[in-house]
Amino acid sequence: MGSVSSRSHRVEAQVVMMGLDSAGKTTLLYKLKGHQLVDTLPTVGFNVEPLEAPGQACLTLWDVGGQSPLRASWKDYLEGTAVLVFVLDSTDEARLPEAVAELTEVLEDPHLDGVPLLVLANKHEAPHALPLPEIRNRLGLQRFPGLCWQLRACSALTGEGLPEALGSLRRLLSYRSPRSLQVSAGGGRRET
Repeated sequence: MGSVSSRSHRVEAQVVMMGLDSAGKTTLLYKLKGHQLVDTLPTVGFNVEPLEAPGQACLTLWDVGGQSPLRASWKDYLEGTAVLVFVLDSTDEARLPEAVAELTEVLEDPHLDGVPLLVLANKHEAPHALPLPEIRNRLGLQRFPGLCWQLRACSALTGEGLPEALGSLRRLLSYRSPRSLQVSAGGGRRET
């Protein structure tokens, strides 16, 4: 297998983005793609978009709907995931326990063994957003030994924190086990 840092190789990876409804997943997806702000409707099912990340990564980003009835199908999207992105609404303190419970259930799925986690505390531009240290404490991710994770504040509205989030995503891709990544060599041949 070739080096992922070589100019002639590209890493292709599946990134799954989950979170409760109204956390801002779809708005984040389109902001990351460089689109202007658009009105979104609750996602029924999923959105899939390619995303060029900094470095040599070509990502397929799955934005999975977060309404309560859809969460039962979240596990159907986890096989082959290179990085899990979990989006929180950092202004919705009342639903934080629900978000933590859903994230905990997802992290217990065997398909996520060895998969790094990026938690995005969205809507952080709001004056009443929870501070990152408080969100970190409430997440309780230290109870998952061996889990590689990062927490980033961001705003889908302003774009604040998104370059750092992409940088974190790129770093987390390097922690993932090679079996979930495909390296495309110059001739289009794929090796795993």
